[in-house]
Amino acid sequence: MRRLPKTLLVLALVGVVGMAFRVSWNAQRDVAATVGADGTASLLYPFVVDGLMALALVATLVLTGQDRVTARWVLAGYTAASLVLNYVHGLVPALHTGGSRMVLAEWAPANWALVLLATSLPVGSIFFGSDLVAKVLHHRPANQDESLVMLTNQSVSDLQESTPPSVPESPVRPALESADPPPPADSIGQVAAAAVQAPRRATGRVPVAARNPRPIRTPEQLLTEGREVTAAWSDDALTAEAIRKELRTAPAKARVVRDALKAERGLADAA
Repeated sequence: MRRLPKTLLVLALVGVVGMAFRVSWNAQRDVAATVGADGTASLLYPFVVDGLMALALVATLVLTGQDRVTARWVLAGYTAASLVLNYVHGLVPALHTGGSRMVLAEWAPANWALVLLATSLPVGSIFFGSDLVAKVLHHRPANQDESLVMLTNQSVSDLQESTPPSVPESPVRPALESADPPPPADSIGQVAAAAVQAPRRATGRVPVAARNPRPIRTPEQLLTEGREVTAAWSDDALTAEAIRKELRTAPAKARVVRDALKAERGLADAA
């Protein structure tokens, strides 16, 4: 719908509501005077009832969820109360002339109920009006909630992208016992030298107190010590783990010494 028709529709609605309020204002003024309100209070009384109806209608359009349900109940309750007061005003012609000593109904219980209704509406307007205004002021539109959720999700995604996933280090597993035949005797020295010169992974500086005081041994020295230590060992006892414990060396060097010793024993048996 274009802007001009909308404007005309709103103006027409305001006019109809204004005329309806004027008709209801007459009835509620007379009822207020009947229950004991003075001249000023009688003039203001219609604003208490119909004014809260307008406030509840605005709150119904603004609020959502349970708050909207509450605003609808307030709107329905005060609409019904205004209808009852207008009905009583039309049912009792004597109210049209005004007077504070008249009754709203000939039956006493009905009169008591109507007087209770008329006198409790101002108090209810204070309570329900304050509650609706507080709900409207603290209401957060749905688009703001969605924007907040999108901003939060975007911040979390940015954080996840900026933080690289940590890759767990694979545990160091001891190499399986080699099932290959022992290398020739002339390649023993080359294998030992290659094992000693293999690059080691940097793990940071080791404190002085934790450093090994044993001097670094060459492959030939390790092989010589290995011959002396394993001279009385059987072939089955000649394992890399046993050599490592006896020589107190690295597993890689222990395997090299084991392979060299097995090669020497194989050559000796062949001879």
